[in-house]
Amino acid sequence: MKKFKYSNNIVYSCKYHVVWTPKYRRSVLKDGVDSRLKDLLEQIAKEIHVDIIEMEIMPDHVHLLIEVDPQFGIHKAVKRFKGATSRYLRLEFPHLKSKLPTLWTNSYFVSTVGGTPLDMVKLYIQNQKEV
Repeated sequence: MKKFKYSNNIVYSCKYHVVWTPKYRRSVLKDGVDSRLKDLLEQIAKEIHVDIIEMEIMPDHVHLLIEVDPQFGIHKAVKRFKGATSRYLRLEFPHLKSKLPTLWTNSYFVSTVGGTPLDMVKLYIQNQKEV
């Protein structure tokens, strides 16, 4: 894995562990919703030039390890991920509309991973389903 990323005027390494949940922490990210969510997140990441290093979808929360250009910002990336996935998933899976007023909570967790070895964070995310 490259240590630094480059854009026109900056060199950076900004990696974040991001977690968010469906409204009321309902276990709705299963039965095909999870795999479609992964596809959507990968598609959106390409559009906004965010690298997904690791991803795991649990029935009641989402884990991402991502690298974001600091000029774009982590807040914009998370807002885009949550907004677009909510819209598409609720269109494609109508049962999500009847169970929840909105798909995602307004809040999310984000932590930089500069102090933690990246492999440890990746392993933690990969092992979510086994815990």
